[in-house]
Amino acid sequence: MTTKEKVLAHLKQADRILSGEALAQEIGVSRTAIWKAIKELEKKGYQIQHLANGYRYQPSDILDAKEIQTQIQQPIEVTVVETSASTMKDAQLAVVEGKKSPLLIVADMQEAPHGRFNRPFFAAKQQGIYMSLLLEPNEQLQELPQYTVLMAVAVADAIDELLAVDSQIKWVNDIYLNQKKVAGILSEAMTDVETNSLKYIIIGMGINFSIPQANYPEDLQAKATSLFPDGKASATRNQLIINIWNRFFALLNDQQTALESYRKKSFVLGKKITFKRKDQNYIGTAVAITDTGELVVDLGTEQMTLSSGEISLSSIQ
Repeated sequence: MTTKEKVLAHLKQADRILSGEALAQEIGVSRTAIWKAIKELEKKGYQIQHLANGYRYQPSDILDAKEIQTQIQQPIEVTVVETSASTMKDAQLAVVEGKKSPLLIVADMQEAPHGRFNRPFFAAKQQGIYMSLLLEPNEQLQELPQYTVLMAVAVADAIDELLAVDSQIKWVNDIYLNQKKVAGILSEAMTDVETNSLKYIIIGMGINFSIPQANYPEDLQAKATSLFPDGKASATRNQLIINIWNRFFALLNDQQTALESYRKKSFVLGKKITFKRKDQNYIGTAVAITDTGELVVDLGTEQMTLSSGEISLSSIQ
C-alpha cells in the first residue's frame, strides 16, 4: 500500500481531525510525505478539509475499488478503470485472460456504451455508473432472462432506498424514474461449445447518476434523466454500487421474491403495447410476466409470449 493509500485509509476511518504529525507517526513517514500525499489525493478528486489542527476527510464521489470490494458481502474481485470502450467487452476479455469470477469492472467513463440491439446511450465522466459483472451461472438459474430480472430488481430497490422514491421497471431491462429512463441493463451469455451450456454470464449496466438535466442531448431531454438531475449528489456512486450488488447476490438465492418485486414494479403490465416481431406489427395488452422473465401479451384472439432477445416495445399506453 502506498503512502497515498495509507493516508486515505486513515482519514476515512478517523472519527476525528487528524494532524499531519499524527498521520506521519501512524504511517511512519515524514510530514512532507503526508503533505504530498494529501495533494495527490486532492488532484484525483478527493475532498479533504484543511483545518488549523489537521485534516478531515469529506465524502467524495470517487470510485474506489477497495471500498466497493470490502463492502460487497460476497467474495468478489473489483477493478476500477478511468475509461473503457465497453465494460462488457472488458469482461469478455477477462475470460480470455483466464481471470476468475465473480469479477466486477467499473469505469468512470464509457466511450462506446451500448444497450440491447447495440443501441448507444449517453454517458458522462464522473457523473454516471458504467459497470459489468462476470459471473459463472447459478445452478438454479439456467435462463439468461432470469439474471436480467434479478438485476433490474436489485438496481430499482437500491435506487429506491438511496432516494426514498418508487422507481419502475420497463420490461425487460430499463429502470424509470418520473417517467424517464435512468438506467439500462444488458445481459449476455458465454456458452461452452462442447456442452452447449452456459459457461459465463456478463451483466452490464449504465446508470445516470448526477448528469445535469441540461447536459442531455436535445432528443433525450424528454426521455432520460438522472438520479440527481441538478448535478448535486447527496450520496456517492460507491454507496449505490455496493447496495446494488449486495441486493443482487441476495436475490440469487431468492428468485421468487425477485419475481414478485419485478411484477409489482412493472409499468407495462395491464397496459396496451405495440411491438414488432418478424417484421409484423402487433397491438395487445401485457397481462403477465413468466417465471423466466418473458412477457405474455393478449392480442384478443390469442396470447403471445415475448422473449427479450427478439422484440422491443415501441409504445406503451
